[in-house]
Amino acid sequence: MVTTDVLRSVPLFSAMQHDQLTALASCATLRRYPRSTLILRAGEETDGLYVMLSGRAKVLIPDDEGHEVILAVLSQRDFFGEMGLLDDMPRSASVETLEPCELLRLGKTEFLRSLHDNFELAMRIIRSLVKRLREADRQIESLALMDVYGRVARVLLDLSDNVDGKRVVGKAPPKQEIARMIGASREMVSRVMKDLQTSGHIRVEKRRIMLLSDMEVSSKKVREQGARRGTTRFESVTGSG
Repeated sequence: MVTTDVLRSVPLFSAMQHDQLTALASCATLRRYPRSTLILRAGEETDGLYVMLSGRAKVLIPDDEGHEVILAVLSQRDFFGEMGLLDDMPRSASVETLEPCELLRLGKTEFLRSLHDNFELAMRIIRSLVKRLREADRQIESLALMDVYGRVARVLLDLSDNVDGKRVVGKAPPKQEIARMIGASREMVSRVMKDLQTSGHIRVEKRRIMLLSDMEVSSKKVREQGARRGTTRFESVTGSG
């Protein structure tokens, strides 16, 4: 059962009035998914808005040969599914759990009614879409203008949080997932991570990574040092080795 307290804890709904939250709670549902489970599949009809209450999931585009590109990693309070609800188009990407997840689902009719009745909710959806567009611009810039060092550095920065004044990636994804995020091979990502660690720019403790300096500046320095040693191999934008 979805309560008004659960809805109020989600930033997307926190500005709604109590009566609006009560109406929303009556039609929202909770769903739980185990690890490595598809929540949505690209090409399917869009049927609702999903809000992450716990766990992590990846947004991906697969091809017919089993390869995939990871567009984003979602965590608590993130939401997805709104694009297809607004333009009535099929889902543009798939969403798969990286760990057990609990989600809140709001059907299409209820979502559109809530948008119509609540200006602040509509504005938060618009701001989220603008944010994602800016993130897409940065991804395009990274693929077009940065080498693998720069792309790895940017991913680590994007995944990190401020913990006591330091940037920390609490649950770093496997190197294969980072490779799928930036269009590179796993081997090249491993090499870059090792170089960054050896040079003292990051500290790795199991799946926790501490960023010890300005990552984008540091990645350039490490790349240049590797090039001078003649040991660093670069990949193309597509990540082919």
